[in-house]
Amino acid sequence: MFERIEPAVLEFAEDGTPWSSRFGDVYHTDQGALGQAAHVFLAGNGLPGRWQGRDRFVIVETGFGLGLNFLATWQTWRHDPARPHRLHFVSFEKHPFSAADLARAHQAFPALKPLSDQLCSQWPLATPGLHRLSLDADRVILSLYLGDAVDGLGRVHARADAFYLDGFSPAKNPDLWSERVCHQLAALAAPDATLATWSVSGQVRRHLAYAHFDLEKAPGYAGKREMLVGRFVGQATPAPAPAERSAIVVGAGIAGTSIANRLARLDWKVTVVDQAEGPGHGASGNHAGVLRPLPSLDDNRISRLTRAGSLAGRRHLEWLDAQAVSAHWGATGVLHLAVDAAHAERQKAVVEAHQAPVAYQQFISASRASDIAGWPLPAGGWWFPSGAWVNPPSVCRANLHQANIQCRFDMHIHDIVREHDQWVLMAEDGVRIAHAPVLILANGVGIRSFPDSASLPVRAARGQVSHLPAAASSPPHVVVCRQGYVTPAFNGMRCAGATFIVDDDGTELRADEHAENMEKLEYMLPGFGDTLPPTDGAGRVGFRPVSPDRLPIAGGVPVPGDYASDATLDVIERMPGLYALSGFGARGIVWSAIVADQLASELNGDPWALETDLRDSIDPGRFVLRKARKAATDRS
Repeated sequence: MFERIEPAVLEFAEDGTPWSSRFGDVYHTDQGALGQAAHVFLAGNGLPGRWQGRDRFVIVETGFGLGLNFLATWQTWRHDPARPHRLHFVSFEKHPFSAADLARAHQAFPALKPLSDQLCSQWPLATPGLHRLSLDADRVILSLYLGDAVDGLGRVHARADAFYLDGFSPAKNPDLWSERVCHQLAALAAPDATLATWSVSGQVRRHLAYAHFDLEKAPGYAGKREMLVGRFVGQATPAPAPAERSAIVVGAGIAGTSIANRLARLDWKVTVVDQAEGPGHGASGNHAGVLRPLPSLDDNRISRLTRAGSLAGRRHLEWLDAQAVSAHWGATGVLHLAVDAAHAERQKAVVEAHQAPVAYQQFISASRASDIAGWPLPAGGWWFPSGAWVNPPSVCRANLHQANIQCRFDMHIHDIVREHDQWVLMAEDGVRIAHAPVLILANGVGIRSFPDSASLPVRAARGQVSHLPAAASSPPHVVVCRQGYVTPAFNGMRCAGATFIVDDDGTELRADEHAENMEKLEYMLPGFGDTLPPTDGAGRVGFRPVSPDRLPIAGGVPVPGDYASDATLDVIERMPGLYALSGFGARGIVWSAIVADQLASELNGDPWALETDLRDSIDPGRFVLRKARKAATDRS
């Protein structure tokens, strides 16, 4: 079920302290938020001393609130010459403030303004789930879960070195201090994890003790006599750390260049290998594509993943802009028109049920949609103001404009072999193309050409896009979708399409598919085709890798074998160091950023970018498990 996010509104008590009328409690003591953060949470966890000399340090906080604990920690990290190389801060917030309210609240702390400005500039829309913000040149990572921490703590994957137990008091918000929450914290603990909180409630102490935290009272802050500190003494698994940060990525499309970019930003050395003469030549070679979510009333997996993907994709495009590299895209917004009256009612129901921010999603009339598009449209529907059109080849090139990435184009891989702890790519003449302990196969439909990944259920879907001449600033001014799509003008051309034919390997342009695209165009923009000069069927054919469930395939490749005979299978054996990144279908632009974030997090041993159930939904091993379960059912 969809969790509706109800934002907080900035209020103040009579003494000027930020106040929540919803919970009847203050956000921080009237003695000073930064002093409380320094005494209770930083010093209570032995910081900065405990993080010094570490490569990575992970903090989990139960209530983000105004973000002052985060900003104080970030500031302390900045000022510490022995700070860890990278700081991860994972926090939960059921009722987030707007960026404007955060900025206004932070005005009381002028020393934090540079950090507050960074935070507020990236502040996410109030939509449920995990949002990842990369700050301070990728050295400080805020993973913000918007939603109820009672559920969210069980959906995140992290190994916390320290816990900040914050939030409204146990009397005002008992669920956040429950036995369930304390056990969920224990499940996230790294070995010797510490915790600190201003609460010394007897019930809180009992819940934490049951969860294997060794506790003691310590002097409190300002007028509060005592606070609580503790250390996890139960069994904990440390976060994995790669022995060698080195990887080969096969494929320089949107999938391969995205994972190469993420790993390089994590200080990995990456070699990208492709048989084409440059990046973005395969399925990622289209002139323009669409970045937008696909909502549903029940907020199913595809809806959640396209929401996470579209938001992460937009953040990544903005990050590329900040690096001054030439990725071409337009923040025009996307219209998704209803196909009929029944569909319009379903679209309305989704918007009314979810109550998402208007900057994310709206339902609009045909009249307003026509005004936005600059062309009379036959229907209203969903309007995604934060949607965009994207030129994929330029994003592929921009992704590779990063230190630590070496590219090898015009390379035909004859074989991949495992030698000791290294994967080696071999040319036909026996020359070694590249070697590394990690190999990521992101070569689209070609992923099944290698024996070790041949069992992955990836199929090719032929897609023909029509290229239409377009004057600059001509309508439609936004992306319009209605059982097809048409993009705004870019470099004298717009795209319309696209066909989708599975298991058809023909590379030629076809008149019937162009005609199909023009029919879709007429369905979206009645009469628009009559304004066009003859196109002679100009366009492009690409082959998109699709999976049986239309979800991406990302993660460790299962060892080939007949798993269907094992009715008790619950752990899948993986090929050591071999990973797949495929199955994006027609949503490569939507899914490339978030899936790359997730895979890079796994490889680097960092907190995950996706909730655990979404991560399971894209695991290559899911098909193996389904076969085994089906076989067990058939035998019973």
